[in-house]
Order: sequence, then C-alpha cells, then structure tokens
Amino acid sequence: MGKDYYAILGVGKDASNEELKKAYRKLALKWHPDRNKDNTEAADKKFKDISEAYEALSDKDKRHIYDQYGEEGLKGGAPPGGGFPGGGFPGGGGGTTFSFSSGGPGGGSFGGFNPSNPEDIFAQLFGGGLSGMGGRGQGAQFMDVDNGMGGMGGFGLGGGHGSHGNNISARRPQEVTRPLACTLEELYNGCTKKLKVTRRTRSAAGNITPSEKVLQVNVKPGWKAGTKIRFNKEGDNMGHGAQDIVFVVEEKPHSMFKRDGDDLKVDVTLTLDEALCGFKKPLQLLSGKSIFVSNSNSVVQPGQTSRMLNYGMPISKHPGKHGALVITYNVKFPTTLSLSQKEKIREALAE
Repeated sequence: MGKDYYAILGVGKDASNEELKKAYRKLALKWHPDRNKDNTEAADKKFKDISEAYEALSDKDKRHIYDQYGEEGLKGGAPPGGGFPGGGFPGGGGGTTFSFSSGGPGGGSFGGFNPSNPEDIFAQLFGGGLSGMGGRGQGAQFMDVDNGMGGMGGFGLGGGHGSHGNNISARRPQEVTRPLACTLEELYNGCTKKLKVTRRTRSAAGNITPSEKVLQVNVKPGWKAGTKIRFNKEGDNMGHGAQDIVFVVEEKPHSMFKRDGDDLKVDVTLTLDEALCGFKKPLQLLSGKSIFVSNSNSVVQPGQTSRMLNYGMPISKHPGKHGALVITYNVKFPTTLSLSQKEKIREALAE
C-alpha cells in the first residue's frame, strides 16, 4: 500500500496550499535531522517523507494524479490514457523545466515522480539551512535532474543573512543521483535512453545561466539494478565546481518473470491432468522468442522446478552467455469430483 501523503502532513484532503505549507513548516522543523542528533535515522526518514508529501501535494498536477492513482501511480509514470501535464514547484522562482524521454524498442516517453532532495525543499521554504531561517532572499537558484514529471522551478538558496547562500552552495553534494527505471525487457535486450537535462551555472557576478543538454545512456544487456552511470561535470555549477550526474538503474517489476541474479524465474500453472499425464505449453521469452515447455515422462509435483540453461538473463561481463530459466510448476487441482470421476481415478491408481 502506498504512502498517505495527507496523513503524513496531518491535513485533510481538501487542504489548501497555505495549509500544506503551514503543516510542512511545523513538521520539517520538528523532524529536521540537525535537530534530532540522538535519533538521526528515524528523523531522516520522517523528514524525507514530510518533504515528499509536501512536494507532491503542493503541485496541483502531481496532487491530481496522486488523488486518482496514489503513490504508485504518481511514481510509476503516466496512467493509461493520459500523460503528466507540466508544472513547476509552487513559489520556486519560475525556473526552466526539463524532461526525460526514453528511446529503444517501442519508443515512448518516460515519466514518474521522483522526490527531490529534502534539504532543497527546506531551503526553498526557509530561505536556507537551519542557520538561515531568519529571512529569505533571492539568492542563487539551481535545478537538479528530475524525471520528467513537468520539472521543478529553481529553488532560491541564500537569504538576507550575508553568506548563507554561499554556505549552502558549498554544502551541495558534488554529485546528483537519480534513478533510471528500466523494464526487464530493456535490461535483457539492451536499449538507449535519452535524457534531456537543464543545468544551471552561476557566474562570478552571481548571474544564473541555464543550458540544456541531452544525455544518452546505452543500457547494455544484462545490466542489474544498482548499476551506476556517471556523467562527469554535467550537473549544476553554483560556483564550487560542477556536479556529476549519476543515474542508478532500477528494475521495474515484470508481470511474469522475476530476476534472480543472472537467472530468470517464472511460474507455469498446470491442470491436474497435465501434471499427471504430460503437457506441452508455449512460453514467450523476454527476447520475444517463443519456446515450448513440455513433459511426458514423469508426474509433475506441485512446486517442482526445472532449469533450462542459457535461457536466463544475459551476463554483461561475459557477452554471449546467459543464466538459467528456472520454471516452478503450480498444479491446479479441481475443486470438486463426481462419484464416477472418483471411481475412475481409484481404478486408474489401483492398477
């Protein structure tokens, strides 16, 4: 079950943006990790959930999708029959948006809400870190790589307290990590994903200049979840060096196959007749090729498995080699039997 953003913020489903902002401010101050040194791990999780809930609900487009499809629908991409409209983060200063698009077999767009760095949202609402909550200014703006939900406006960093903006920029991580969601088919066959990124550069005079670039990721057959693709110095440069952009492969769940290292697992359901007397069933692989799974020599037990070598995932470090396809057989028993059927079964088994 997905997260209840309204419950996380403690607001009703009809809450206004001002009510959302008020709830966020109160909770963010309470759970900021810097204020919970004795319980950092729990506070960090709460702080991230609070920021994620506020970011989603304070954007009318994201909120509309969340209200209809929940967290899974919001993060999973555009629901059937419609895409995600564009939209910026409220009050974000009108920064340039950016989007991702993915190429490869079948084409299509790539979308889904990926929560921003919670410290960035905190800085937007409070005008800097905990040390800078006394005022808000129009300091430097930045935009991290997002995943095409319509983009986020630039966050104002800094404020009316001298060098707070520079301190925040100095604290900015030198890499930005974002997920790169891939289907199991894409990880099996390989594909190309093109990602349009808007980066921002601050000059010595403090001027912010946006520029766009398309980054291309060549997903190799056999890549696993957790594989990292680094683009050196392609992120924002706010005066302390350009950030690296790191994409981390995430594997989308498949409706039929499940990956286990280099192996693929699949369930095949048999009738009792097929389990006892034999069967021959077609099975479409991730490559698009169809094979037949069959047995006529033995009785198949419920939960029994068989391995087909070289029908699993490609092994990226050993081109041309594959793992195994592990098939688990589920036997579907009849719910009822007539008297005549029972007699025939008894006769057959008694022989």
